[in-house]
Amino acid sequence: LFVAGTTGESLLMTTEERKHLTEELVHAVGNKLNIIPQVGCLDTATTIDLARHAFAAGAKAVGVVAPGFFTYDAAALKAHFKAVAKAVEGPVLLYDIPGCAKNKISVELTIELAREVENIVGMKESDNDMVSFGRLVAELPKDFVLINGVDEYSYQAYLTGAKGSVASTGNVAAKFLLGVYNNIQKGDLKQAWAFQQKLNEVCKMFRYGGLHALLKEALRLQGIEAGYVRPPQRELTAQEKRRLAKDMERLGLV
Repeated sequence: LFVAGTTGESLLMTTEERKHLTEELVHAVGNKLNIIPQVGCLDTATTIDLARHAFAAGAKAVGVVAPGFFTYDAAALKAHFKAVAKAVEGPVLLYDIPGCAKNKISVELTIELAREVENIVGMKESDNDMVSFGRLVAELPKDFVLINGVDEYSYQAYLTGAKGSVASTGNVAAKFLLGVYNNIQKGDLKQAWAFQQKLNEVCKMFRYGGLHALLKEALRLQGIEAGYVRPPQRELTAQEKRRLAKDMERLGLV
């Protein structure tokens, strides 16, 4: 379980809340599943604190999003990620999502970190750039775990060489995501592409990360109470809820 990422609203949570979340999840799942908390923050010290806590609590690995708001060059980002990785003994996954974090983890920087830092072992790539994704697959060490983070590119990413996905839509429409993955594994590309088209419809329905309340309301419609968003995010209007319910029914998700 990749938790406290973008969909998990981690940057709207306090440090103590994020620690508590990791502790409760590890306690809840025991050895059944691996927990990978996203520990990235706006500063290096708090990121290190959360990373150390996550491993102490029993997490399998940690994800680290690029720090945002300020503009950082490659040297600053490299120093940040190396400091976090060297502060812990477990596996570290980079998390590249420049559309939210502002700062891009470039192909060149990713390759440098993968080669120079032993416990930086993978990355969740959410940059909407399949050209760069292809370069990463071609130029990274073969044992580096490259994970797709753009649901609309799942089909293309798997064929290019992604080892898996961290997908916000998977919380509500796992059957479509699995339809893409399983059919590619079987070599049925036509069927995989058909499932990708359904997954694209789900992305449109959720405005693909533009309004987190849509995902929480969708889960409620499926009988799962997921709580509510934290301000300054907003809840849905009555009209938006009605539209979502119709779309969920149309796509066979309720």
